[in-house]
Amino acid sequence: MNGQNRKDIHAGIEVHIVLKKDQRTGKLTKGIVKDILTKSSHHPHGIKVRLEDGQVGRVQEISMPN
Repeated sequence: MNGQNRKDIHAGIEVHIVLKKDQRTGKLTKGIVKDILTKSSHHPHGIKVRLEDGQVGRVQEISMPN
């Protein structure tokens, strides 16, 4: 699932984000969502979140529980 819709993202879920410094390479960082920073319901580049470890980036993928 992509991370373009705010309704799909909430605190505590595992996501893959792209950090600002990694936008050129597309390198993804995995973590748990702490805060949702994007106010709009949709963003074409991904909803911006803060992970529990403090890193900020745009959600590219939402990890689905098994």
